[in-house]
Amino acid sequence: MKKVLLSAVIAGLLIGGMSTQATVANTTNERGYISVSANANKEIASDVAEISIEIQTFDTKSMQKATLENKQISDQVYTAMKSMINPANGDFVKTADFNATPLYNYSGSKRNFDKYQVSNSIIVRTKNIKDVGAIIDKALELGATNINNLNFTVSNYDAECDELLSQATQKAKSQADVIAQSVTSTVSGIKSITGSCSNTNSSARVHYNLLEAKAAGSMSSDMATPIESGTVKIYANINASFYVK
Repeated sequence: MKKVLLSAVIAGLLIGGMSTQATVANTTNERGYISVSANANKEIASDVAEISIEIQTFDTKSMQKATLENKQISDQVYTAMKSMINPANGDFVKTADFNATPLYNYSGSKRNFDKYQVSNSIIVRTKNIKDVGAIIDKALELGATNINNLNFTVSNYDAECDELLSQATQKAKSQADVIAQSVTSTVSGIKSITGSCSNTNSSARVHYNLLEAKAAGSMSSDMATPIESGTVKIYANINASFYVK
């Protein structure tokens, strides 16, 4: 008899627990919300330049000879570039890529050895924008064969991004207030918010090949490279959802 009573009590507790859970679920109301997007942007004068310089050397008989010649030229370029920048401002010179490979030409299906090629790519980063033309000229004078790219950026990108994100967030909140008021509601909190920054770099799109220039007869001992840095545009985007009541 006691076992029967105990079973009845346990069953009653289980049924009671299930009933309580159902009541709680049924009384939970979903809160209304408004989703908005906003953005802000700013155009800023570039104050940082990154120059991609390449030194290529060739030899038809010896990879070692091509590598040695490349090292000699690269050392001269490195030394000159380091003397033209200011590391205290965050300027630097670094190797971006080094490659040594044999080159072949083809006659029908037959592959014929042509020569050995050694390439050393150097990145020069500097805030001395006014010296960019002189840096390029000096590198070419010392034996660099290619100027592959030249990009301009801004040094305080993170701070500018933070400021624009703040502006975009304020716009998003203002938009949500206007929408809520139009339906006789008010914003009561944040459901979710995400933000991001992007930019369009100013690029001079420089491509100079010393070997091509020599072949075309366009080399000049007093050549100068005029450079204009331009501007960088930074964009901030905010996607937000606000609770309303």
